[in-house]
Amino acid sequence: MRLIYAVLPLLLLAGCSSFRAAPEDIKPVPSDRLLAYQEPGANTGQLVVNRDLGMMGGGCYVAILVDRKVAARIAMGEVASFQVPAGTRVLGIGVDKQDDTLCGYGRLRRELAVPVVAGQSKLFRIVSQSQGGFDILPDDK
Repeated sequence: MRLIYAVLPLLLLAGCSSFRAAPEDIKPVPSDRLLAYQEPGANTGQLVVNRDLGMMGGGCYVAILVDRKVAARIAMGEVASFQVPAGTRVLGIGVDKQDDTLCGYGRLRRELAVPVVAGQSKLFRIVSQSQGGFDILPDDK
């Protein structure tokens, strides 16, 4: 019986972490929530961002930032693509300021420096973890 009491909290915490959605469950972000970097150009590369499924923050949008500019508002199980100029870009996530629920009043800022090469794509995941909150990570599959 003591073993159950020791293991149960660990299982509950693990249940709050996100998980990768099956390809058939991933939906594109609707066009009204894609706010920037949608037009391909001569010297652009592509950044593709998937948001995992999970309980934590499930009812909230997360703002995807490119060079600290809001490029999209993404929900769980969605994917967004951005056509960005070649060079080093700052890809990040933050609180969705358009969210009028409690989610819009939190604190969130995670950023990565991403080298973008014209004509190439890079994949990223937004994950939620019980201990560390939201993060954006390269998706090495």
